[in-house]
Amino acid sequence: MRKILKYAGIALVLLIIAGGIAYYVLSRPDMARFSTAELSGRVPVMATQRPESFPTMNVPEATKWPAGEAPRAAAGLTVARFAEGLDHPRSMLVLPNGDVLVAEAQSPPRDSSGIENKVMGSLMSKAGAGGKSANRITLLRDADGDGKAEVRTAYITGLNSPYGMALIGKTLYVANTDAIIAFPYVEGETKMSGKPAKLVDLPAKGTNRHWTKSLAASPNGWLYVGVGADSNIGEKGMGNEVRRASVLEVRPENKYVRTFAAGIRNPVGLAFYPGSKQLWTVVNERDMLGSDLVPDYMTDVDEGDFYGWPWYYWGGYIDPRVPPEEEDRRQYVKRPDYALGAHVAPLGFTFTEGLNLGERWANGALIALHGSWNREPVSGYDVVFVKFGANGKPVDALPVPFLDQFLAKDGKTTRGRPADVKVAKDGSALIADDTGNTIWRVSKAG
Repeated sequence: MRKILKYAGIALVLLIIAGGIAYYVLSRPDMARFSTAELSGRVPVMATQRPESFPTMNVPEATKWPAGEAPRAAAGLTVARFAEGLDHPRSMLVLPNGDVLVAEAQSPPRDSSGIENKVMGSLMSKAGAGGKSANRITLLRDADGDGKAEVRTAYITGLNSPYGMALIGKTLYVANTDAIIAFPYVEGETKMSGKPAKLVDLPAKGTNRHWTKSLAASPNGWLYVGVGADSNIGEKGMGNEVRRASVLEVRPENKYVRTFAAGIRNPVGLAFYPGSKQLWTVVNERDMLGSDLVPDYMTDVDEGDFYGWPWYYWGGYIDPRVPPEEEDRRQYVKRPDYALGAHVAPLGFTFTEGLNLGERWANGALIALHGSWNREPVSGYDVVFVKFGANGKPVDALPVPFLDQFLAKDGKTTRGRPADVKVAKDGSALIADDTGNTIWRVSKAG
């Protein structure tokens, strides 16, 4: 009996050691082989797939900006606080009179049961998210032109995780996580006096993993909505992805909704190229193929475009983790225009029409990179500029740093995270910092 117990004990120890080794092998961070620069541009490096059983988890802890400190602006520019003390400012809309609307919002309540949900909740908390949503749109006004918003009012309250905003004529559209609602807009009001009317419902069932619903108004008065997937690669079933991972078209005059383009995992920022009918978006791609895959990207979007999610990425590379679809559409997968780097998490972006910061920043796009949670080393946590050519496409050059050092020098903490960028009426750039609870204003130095 003693020998049996002895051998059983040895076997148990060996089993524990083997389990520990297996866990280490499966869960250790996947180290990037390429830099963000190599994974960016019109022709990025397309790395070898390294599927992960457990995601690489490398989340810098969110802290606050020390007094007197700010992000670093590019040479020739200066940065200052336009507004502070906000509650998780996300997307912005600059109104014709110069007022700035800011959506203060976080994810709607989520299921916290189960290991996956608990882990994601812990990561969100560490990253400075996951709190109770303010569910508010705030109006900021710089009436005296000194570069600071001395007027701040609760413009619309009682919303449901609002994100996208668009003004068409005298109607202000707001995209809650589950519906677009319309308000009568009166210029100069500091509080919405009109009553809301629901325009259309938006996909919000399931886990609502990607809850943001961005909006862009087209020249003809139609709305375009960015709707993210409810999963990483459709692992919960494609029946849960109806009208998700798509850009939807909404026609307000008759409340008609259709899928405009599909296979786009999480199209957050939307904007029309100045003076044209060409829609552009920035996209958060899939996870757990390694620290170098898949590049997040910026691309134009046309009617009927299919970008491959979840079966393919970057113009036709096959994701081996996804069961093949019945109809092979690989030949129809559209390749993105421009890579921004792996896991950089682009959120809001704007074209630089009206920006008065010098010729260097003309004819291009400013993109807020919210930052990675699953890459070693981390990527993003800055605002970059992508130059466009006369053909209305990005030129063959790398992104240019515009505003950085949201990430502390130790790489383990953040003072803030850029979530959106817009051009103010006076030609400066406004950057929403959602964990720093600040709107930064970038202007010419001196």
